[in-house]
Amino acid sequence: MKLYYAPQSCALAPHIVAVEAGLPITAVPVDIPSLRTATGQDYLAINPKGFVPALELDDGQILTENGAVLPYLADLAPDAGLAPPNGTMARTRLHEALHYLGTDIHRGYSPLFRRDTPAPTREERQASLRRHYAVLDAQLSRSAFLLGDRFGVADAYLFALTRWAELIRLDLSAFAHLQAFQQRIAARPAVIAAMRAQGLIYE
Repeated sequence: MKLYYAPQSCALAPHIVAVEAGLPITAVPVDIPSLRTATGQDYLAINPKGFVPALELDDGQILTENGAVLPYLADLAPDAGLAPPNGTMARTRLHEALHYLGTDIHRGYSPLFRRDTPAPTREERQASLRRHYAVLDAQLSRSAFLLGDRFGVADAYLFALTRWAELIRLDLSAFAHLQAFQQRIAARPAVIAAMRAQGLIYE
């Protein structure tokens, strides 16, 4: 499989999951401004949406959106325990968490990366993110991970998104449980390996 990613993007999450699951994956960097891969290929020919991640399966199919890619990868290696079995309430809770992260946290960051975002909008988005992080912080006060006592795909997604706070200078220091979560996840060998592969950390 090939994972198309851009540095500092949410595509870090499926990369982490693939390493955690022991799945062989080829990481292909994409330059988002030019929408070209490192080899000069037109990324829109791969994913017309123009976003990462995109997962190219062994049969040539392209899967996009973390809400789909992350569970798919987890299901390829069920023994890794990165997602609950299909048809269970726990799996439904996973979908709930992934949708929340995708719609409220992920989308909340989007305008904060644009230089032309007006100050009032920027302030509103930051306040909204802090409200959502307060919910997640309370959740993490009751368990080590989002869905209990075991690392899963939703944790990889939350970790990747929350790394953006530093990039846009969003102060999350009030959320002690979230900060501890980020530190725990960052120390995982699979996370270190995925970040190193994407050039986010070095030896």
